[in-house]
Amino acid sequence: MPPLSKIEKSKSKYNHFIFPLFSLPITTLIFPPSPTTDSFLLPPMDSAAENHSPSSSDVDVTPRGATSSVLRALLLIQSHDSDSKLQAAKEIRRLTKTSQRCRRLLSDAVIPLVSMLRVDSPESHHESALLALLNLAVKDEKNKMSIVEAGALEPVIRFLQSDNLTLQGSATAALLTLSASVNNKPIIGASGAIPLLVDILRHGTTQAKGDAVMALSNLSTHTDNLTLIHETCPIPSIVSLLKASKKSSKTAEKCCSVTESLVGLDEGRAALAAEDGGILAVVEVLENGTPQAREHAVGALLTICESDRCKYREPILREGVIPGLLEQTVQGTPKCQTKAKTLLRLLRESPYRRSELQPDTLENIVCNIISQMEGEDQSSKAKKMLAEMVQVSMEQSLRHLQQRALVCTPTDL
Repeated sequence: MPPLSKIEKSKSKYNHFIFPLFSLPITTLIFPPSPTTDSFLLPPMDSAAENHSPSSSDVDVTPRGATSSVLRALLLIQSHDSDSKLQAAKEIRRLTKTSQRCRRLLSDAVIPLVSMLRVDSPESHHESALLALLNLAVKDEKNKMSIVEAGALEPVIRFLQSDNLTLQGSATAALLTLSASVNNKPIIGASGAIPLLVDILRHGTTQAKGDAVMALSNLSTHTDNLTLIHETCPIPSIVSLLKASKKSSKTAEKCCSVTESLVGLDEGRAALAAEDGGILAVVEVLENGTPQAREHAVGALLTICESDRCKYREPILREGVIPGLLEQTVQGTPKCQTKAKTLLRLLRESPYRRSELQPDTLENIVCNIISQMEGEDQSSKAKKMLAEMVQVSMEQSLRHLQQRALVCTPTDL
């Protein structure tokens, strides 16, 4: 048998993809059966997934028969019929909801989906295309960049200004996901999206506000974007959202993240101190937030105090920061422990140099602060926390000595 030509080899390579497609009835191919209604009533792919660590729910689950479904969706999305495009967008959203493999296979759908956003069509078509793009972008850096390069930002920014709150929320979620890409951050910042995100932070739905502050947190890591965020005066809206949020939530964590960045500027510090309950909201996260949120909270308070100790020391102490700081000196992340100890030293009353005081141990610093605190309840709580802190510290030191003793060799002795 003569060897196969290159063309014949190419045909053979794709036969197992193409034959199942052509074996389908034409009505099934062009107008595939609609998925159950429930599949489209499900919420969109979690737009905050970029900010979460992998979990069991992130396992790649490729739907059965995905290969033929992917080919069918790619065929329909190229159609000139708007209803076929709508059906394809919904199918792409379904296929990419949990499958990383389908996100890769359907990457060619990005450009036609972005085209759906740009044409004058019903808002339901825009929303379906937007949700399909959102799922394609989740945890896929190439798709994130392709979506922005295809020109999606212009219509997405237009949707942020829509009176349709559902469409506005989907656009906010899309920006949250796209802003997780380092390459997209400067482009999004230059597009004019930041003032609109801050506006949603003020007037959007609860979900949209959470997505907006997470998007701002992503964007704030780029220096130029931080300046743009600062110019929109977002502190009052961030504090308001922080007060309304559960302190252990992801939203609270991102509020503190943006706040820590903003208080690096004089105006940001002044705005937080001037906002009613602003410093208190940060202190509450220090006591009840996630480990990362507590680290941001301590960082924000430390930055404020370091900038002008005489001006900000009393406002910080007044909000009862000591118990939370004591806890973080022992139980916080390594970075948080260091920051908490530094802040406790700054909160000390005495202006004298260390050499003129008792040894500058953490216990002496805290005792000095406690002796000047007003209110029996606050002082009593701080003293109790100090006693517990010393106990935990002693136990940790003992365990460390025991571990060293176990690994010591006769030569070491």
